[in-house]
Amino acid sequence: MTTYSSSELMTVNASRLLRNGDVVFVGVGLPNLACNLARHSQAPDLVMIYEAGVIGAKPSRLPLSIGDPTLVSGALAVCSMYDIFALYLQRGNIDVGFLGGAQIDRYGNINATVIGDYQHPKVRLPGSGGSMEIAAWANRCYIMTSHQKRRFPEKVDFRTSAGYLGGRAERDAAKLRGAGPLAVVTDLGILEPAQSGELILTALHPGVAVDEVRANTGWDLQVASQIMVTDPPTREELRILREDLDPSGIYLKGGE
Repeated sequence: MTTYSSSELMTVNASRLLRNGDVVFVGVGLPNLACNLARHSQAPDLVMIYEAGVIGAKPSRLPLSIGDPTLVSGALAVCSMYDIFALYLQRGNIDVGFLGGAQIDRYGNINATVIGDYQHPKVRLPGSGGSMEIAAWANRCYIMTSHQKRRFPEKVDFRTSAGYLGGRAERDAAKLRGAGPLAVVTDLGILEPAQSGELILTALHPGVAVDEVRANTGWDLQVASQIMVTDPPTREELRILREDLDPSGIYLKGGE
């Protein structure tokens, strides 16, 4: 039996959401691995765009930041950060944005700013970067995070990036063109928005029970009428991650 880590499980399941030909706004870390895994498997024509201004990146090694020089070699174009946001993201030319955060609430809003009161926070976090714009304007968004109760409160302490705000109708009223978060991939399963915009459990990873997911969620998590079970990572997906993309284990804690 092939074993795998929670990071590998999330990365593989996130990569499977990508379609061939998608234009993806990529960050570093696990979202970057998910995109590169998709490009090495079911989506060879994936176009990766990095915030620093790199379009069509095909890095020869794992980039350590959005400004890593390896992103430039073989890329389709290099432009300014302003051009990336104004001419690509805001015009609707980005199919997918990958996001993460310290907190994700029941409507898919993300907090990456502070834990606790804004004026007197328990923890001050890095903040938005480009995620606020990505959450608003990317045609669809996916979120990756480990599934812990502290990460999934009913309401985020600070709304850094918009999910469905207070519900889908509120997002629509705000005139945010992007479709919002279509899936939250965790190490326990996958959450997707109901018609109201509230996140519900639609898929479990192998060996995970519904009660375990609910116990790690800060609201009364609803479950889809037909719950799916995801396929475990294949040997080939794990080989690509461990040998081709992250052989040094910078982002992955690979199972043997």
